[in-house]
Amino acid sequence: MIKDKKLLVVSIFIIAMAYLESAIVVYLRGLYGIEVLLTDINLTPDKYTFIEIGREAATIVMLVTLALITGSSKAKKWGYFFLSFGLWDIFYYIWLYILIQWPQSLLEWDILFLIPLPWWGPVLTPVLISLLLIAIGYLLINEIKFKITVLDWSIILLSIVVILFTFVEDSINVILTGVGDITQIKPIKFNWTLYLIAFSSWVFISIKVFYTGLNKK
Repeated sequence: MIKDKKLLVVSIFIIAMAYLESAIVVYLRGLYGIEVLLTDINLTPDKYTFIEIGREAATIVMLVTLALITGSSKAKKWGYFFLSFGLWDIFYYIWLYILIQWPQSLLEWDILFLIPLPWWGPVLTPVLISLLLIAIGYLLINEIKFKITVLDWSIILLSIVVILFTFVEDSINVILTGVGDITQIKPIKFNWTLYLIAFSSWVFISIKVFYTGLNKK
């Protein structure tokens, strides 16, 4: 009962936090006159750039802090972090759609993060990751037994690195080739093949890790 109450309170907090995040983005879009993200956004640093980067970092600090004070064990702390991160990200898009009817499609491009490089990807990509994080977080919070090997960790970490690469691939290409300007990057094609291979690997290993514990429930 206490666990369920804690989950409810954390979820309410995260949904409210997601609204706050969405509201800030609505204000930023109005400030910069952004109607169509891909054509209107300008990533050239200005007086608000470091404030925005600080806001993104502060969001992560808030999620970590919430997990640290909520979880009663190491596994549960990670569980609350994963669950909170996933809920926050999904409700961020839900609130944006309610407030400004965006995104119209889960395949619309979004700029996902600015640290340390601009991350671009279709809205569906972070949503899928968030759903996986919510599932893993819920299992950890409910103390489902799991068994993870060094190989499992290696595959998960490699999958995450590959997924992150798909978000910053264009920026990395500019850095490596010296051709172009990171602040002017406008993505055209997303590497769905690489993303889906990495994401599927992460899902498969997660199921393997928790399979025994779920069967004993």
